[in-house]
Amino acid sequence: MSFTGLFLQIFSLAENIFDFIFIFLVIVFALYVYLSFAYYAIAKKARLSSPGLAWIPFVGPSIIAYQTSEMHWWPWLLLIGFMIPFVGSVVGIVFTVFTVVWRWKMFESIGRPGWWSILMLIPIVNLILLGIAAWSKK
Repeated sequence: MSFTGLFLQIFSLAENIFDFIFIFLVIVFALYVYLSFAYYAIAKKARLSSPGLAWIPFVGPSIIAYQTSEMHWWPWLLLIGFMIPFVGSVVGIVFTVFTVVWRWKMFESIGRPGWWSILMLIPIVNLILLGIAAWSKK
């Protein structure tokens, strides 16, 4: 195999990796924008004073969920788990449970059934339910 052939194979592999990363980033950005708009609309329906917090990357939806649930002190307790390694292994499960509780109260605050928060654990269903909750007339 010549040097040129090897170079072309490496270049082709790098191009495929770049394409994959680019498509992945476009999908992540589209999901970020969709979730931010949805949680912004939910925050406006719940009459929160600062619905723009939904646009904070990674934590905006959680902030809106726990503000609408009116349980403002629980996220601070969960931060303890990140400081202590052994407790940190349990934090993922605890955070999931409290996220379900926050979303349950969030859905109830905008007139939707609270059990939708359990369905939010299903990957594609969560996007559909969030859109219905955010942009429906009720």
